[in-house]
Amino acid sequence: MSQLAPLASVCPASAWPMMSPTGGLTANFFSPPLVPLTASVELSSSRKLSNKRLLMDLDDLAKRCQDYYKDGSRFAKWCAVLKIGANEPSQLAINENANGLARYAIICQQNGLVPIVEPEVLVDGPHDIDKCAEVTERVLAACYKALNDHHVLLEGTLLKPNMVTPGSDAAQKATPEKIAEYTVRALQRTVPPAVPAVVFLSGGQSEEEATVNLNAMNKLETKKPWSLTFSFGRALQQSTLKAWAGKEEKIKKAQDALFARCKANSDATRGKYVQGSTSLTPDATKSLHKKDYTY
Repeated sequence: MSQLAPLASVCPASAWPMMSPTGGLTANFFSPPLVPLTASVELSSSRKLSNKRLLMDLDDLAKRCQDYYKDGSRFAKWCAVLKIGANEPSQLAINENANGLARYAIICQQNGLVPIVEPEVLVDGPHDIDKCAEVTERVLAACYKALNDHHVLLEGTLLKPNMVTPGSDAAQKATPEKIAEYTVRALQRTVPPAVPAVVFLSGGQSEEEATVNLNAMNKLETKKPWSLTFSFGRALQQSTLKAWAGKEEKIKKAQDALFARCKANSDATRGKYVQGSTSLTPDATKSLHKKDYTY
């Protein structure tokens, strides 16, 4: 995992810069280009089911993985998105998305790529942290049941989950310590120790908030058989893009902003980050959540 390699994205959203478990940075400025999924469909049922979008693009994935590998890619990423509601996600949606992730993962491994498995429980909604924990545990349990059923080599995968947090519209927020406790507990209950690393998505948190929560997890004194690190998108590059603003004369300023965020998150993977110790821009503390974002 210490060697940097291009990332072949089979995620429907834009792929983001990724930090490896050993602290190396792979950015989204590489060749070959990232390849998005081409379609998603609705699950059919005799009953009306909410939250039932299922990513479908497996038919020619083996051939595409072979092409990605020839072009130098060594990682792939597939994102399955689930939303919390009064009666959602349905177990059908959870199981079908888990099986889709597992089929993608085994196809990747059969063709030389390391699959990044990304089951994302969206932060949208007024639910509390206990509800998020319950759904996240159900989703992760289904994913690892499916991965084992498909004989995926867990040592050759990475998990990219959401952190366990209250919903974006929740009345009561949670401290970094509580988020760390609930997130690690969900992982302990569902993720086998054979998985080498958990690389968190930021899920619309501000840059500083995502870093502080990751730091709290790594400070937690409990069983953590996996490396807890980050694969942030917006929470790694938002202030960098704002600093750059597409202007060549601001490249150095943007590089400094990116370095600051990388250093902060690197410290957080060791539980050594001190909140506010990085020179923060106003953008670093702004929420990056996009309500009702559609993949």
